[in-house]
Amino acid sequence: MKNQKGPKRSLIFYYLLSLVILVALNFILFPALSQDEIENTDYNTFLKYLEDDKIEKVEVKNDEIAFQTKDEKVFVTGAMPDQDLTNRLREQNVVFERVKPKEFSPLVQFFLSWIFPMLMFILIGQLVARFLMRKMGGGKNAMSFGQSDAKVYVSAESGKSFDDVAGQDEAKEALSEIVDFLHNPEKYSEIGAIMPTGALLVGPPGTGKTLLAQAVAGEADVPFFSISGSEFVEMFVGRGAARVRDLFKQANEKAPCIVFIDEIDTIGKKRGGNVGGNDEREQTLNQLLTEMDGFDGSMGVVVLAATNRPDSLDEALLRPGRFDRRIPVELPDLKGREDILKVHTKGVNMDEDIDYNLIARATAGTSGADLANIINEGALRAVKEGRTSVTQSDLEESVEVVIAGYQRKNSVISDKEKRIIAYHEIGHALVAAEQRDSAPVHKITIIPRTSGALGYTMQIAEDEKVLMTKEEAFNKIATYTGGRVAEELIFNTKTSGASNDIEEATKLAKAMITRFGMSDEFGMVALETVTNQYLGGDSSLACSPETSTKIDTEVQSIIRSAHEKATEIITNNIDKLHELSQFLLEEETITGEQFMEILKSEDEKEEEIDSEK
Repeated sequence: MKNQKGPKRSLIFYYLLSLVILVALNFILFPALSQDEIENTDYNTFLKYLEDDKIEKVEVKNDEIAFQTKDEKVFVTGAMPDQDLTNRLREQNVVFERVKPKEFSPLVQFFLSWIFPMLMFILIGQLVARFLMRKMGGGKNAMSFGQSDAKVYVSAESGKSFDDVAGQDEAKEALSEIVDFLHNPEKYSEIGAIMPTGALLVGPPGTGKTLLAQAVAGEADVPFFSISGSEFVEMFVGRGAARVRDLFKQANEKAPCIVFIDEIDTIGKKRGGNVGGNDEREQTLNQLLTEMDGFDGSMGVVVLAATNRPDSLDEALLRPGRFDRRIPVELPDLKGREDILKVHTKGVNMDEDIDYNLIARATAGTSGADLANIINEGALRAVKEGRTSVTQSDLEESVEVVIAGYQRKNSVISDKEKRIIAYHEIGHALVAAEQRDSAPVHKITIIPRTSGALGYTMQIAEDEKVLMTKEEAFNKIATYTGGRVAEELIFNTKTSGASNDIEEATKLAKAMITRFGMSDEFGMVALETVTNQYLGGDSSLACSPETSTKIDTEVQSIIRSAHEKATEIITNNIDKLHELSQFLLEEETITGEQFMEILKSEDEKEEEIDSEK
């Protein structure tokens, strides 16, 4: 259950609270401070003072006696039955009158009663105001209401250049024009060209959008203002707009420079007529649009922004004159991943025989941040194993750690379940190996992982592919069904271990029909829309309920056909299934070479030997 926070109290509440506290102090504490302390004493001491003629005046009450000495000290003692006391006091010429402590002068008393409390009130109010403003993003100064929190870097502090960015050659080429303009603006002004005011970097998380912006600033050797879109949106209305004004004022003063706004979709979302919208966010966006319109192209202020949700941005933000350029920062291809791996190995002790191409092929679909994590995980594993350099096995294990999690070496799995898992994984591998349009098997393991996988079969394609044919998609679905087919044929049962296979097969079969146009019945008709392509790609059907029912029937038909194909392949290789599964049970992990060596028949081996001769 989430803890619900109470409503935020206003600044006036804290001032009123301070006033109540000070009024109480004024009536209780300060009067006590402004008077001398009254000392308690015993009756014998009182008589001693009287005998020594040290008492100046006395006040006798029913239960106590207050007296003041000639040195102006005030004492109080308990009254005792003493009938002759009055006469003795008169003999000593003691004055009978009210005894009270000595008070300060009127000026001191006025200061303690009024001036000092007011000063305390102002001090506490200022401290409370500063605390609240700092808590709500106001910075160190309580009066810095509109100041921007942008971090300012120079090239020496960021230390980034295009050499630190790999796998994004197209993006670097597009941004190199901005660098050239910041270096040589005269070359563009002579011909009458105006540099784009802004460039929008779009792509999935972890692809290096922020790194590219820092590299542009480093290459151009100009100040670099970095701020997140969320820092503009505050509780106070108008605060975000004030921060935008301050940010661009600073940028104009330090021109030429680069302003980088990360996660611009926070303030740049499409405006609508919905009642109850975020007025503060819209005011901030309007101010940003106004500031970008007021730019002088010759001053050399370039605005870079990054987002992974370009479809949610307001159209006014994307029109020419504002963010003129849209620079995709996509997931790297095979060569890009290999280059990124080499960049992140700088400063890491690596073995000389590292095959970066193999690691790049095994990490299709990963971002630059994932690849940096793989290198780091490999280095951590090398330290754990007591080595001083990272080996190929360290990197291969780190790939599996990033994809499937760490090994669960202490997990207890019964022999029966381990046998089912072994047959399940060999079922996948057999179907993949016996099909033409399928990636080769690289590794098979039945060691459980922290991601929940009880085992897996890793396939690595020889070449990078950007297209997938209908045959390749169907064969992939058949490979997904291979594990369940092995369970049905050998154990005559169905287990929950195929849940992820079923999910992936269903998703691919549905995409073949609704997005790829690979259905004979529907043809080239888009039946599904995809949003947030850089954040997982949420999809929704764009068809009638009747068509949706037909799609479900078609999906079932494709998966059923793939299941039948996998059944035929495994039935024809049932002996190899038993042999490979037994070998996997003994070794727990086997390589693709070991798998293919056992899979090949004796006749095939002899033919290979004859062809080599």
